[in-house]
Amino acid sequence: DEDRTRAGSGVLPGTVALAVGGASPSLFLLAALIIAAIPGPGIFYVAARTLSGGRKTGVASTFGTALGGLVHVVAGGLGVSAIILASAQLFTVLKLIGALYLVWLGIRAFREAGHQLPPEPIGPTGAKRAFREGVLVEALNPKTAAFFLAFIPQFLDPAAGSPAVQFMALGLISVALNTSADVIVVILAAKARTNLERRPHFVPRVRQGSGLFIAGLGLSLALARRPATG
Repeated sequence: DEDRTRAGSGVLPGTVALAVGGASPSLFLLAALIIAAIPGPGIFYVAARTLSGGRKTGVASTFGTALGGLVHVVAGGLGVSAIILASAQLFTVLKLIGALYLVWLGIRAFREAGHQLPPEPIGPTGAKRAFREGVLVEALNPKTAAFFLAFIPQFLDPAAGSPAVQFMALGLISVALNTSADVIVVILAAKARTNLERRPHFVPRVRQGSGLFIAGLGLSLALARRPATG
């Protein structure tokens, strides 16, 4: 998703993107792997959720953001994302909704930090909530749409036909790679959280810091500018 990199921030018009397409699959995989490995707000988000709520919360958040990313992939393939990015009003509304939601999640996590650390076996309700929040966080981020529209069209093959299907297929691969990287981050963050549990007095501060960081991601999104479309 857009959280991995700022490269190629301009959104390529469909005709131009197809003209430069046709790159080899191996080149796409290499580029997608590099992007997936670059730390960005998406990785930091799932890490913060893991530190705050535990491994299962982090995993649920990861798969939630993956589904949210697929929303942008499908929307991009159908042309919906291009419409949103072309409209300053639509982009701003979606951006502000996503930003406010992130800020709300961060404030809630900060306020809950004073409570006793939840046990690691998180209940189904908590996991579902983390998953749902992950979906909304990613789906309400128009910068993710901008990234897919800037990155994927460069690898479409005009001779193969069905550019929408190609777009969705490559987007699915990109989301899968990003999710794999997020899962690795969740595992590492969960181990760090286990170590922190040995110092209970330090845990509330870490959870408060995670909440502030999530809220900060929301503020960063609120300040984001709409990519140039021409």
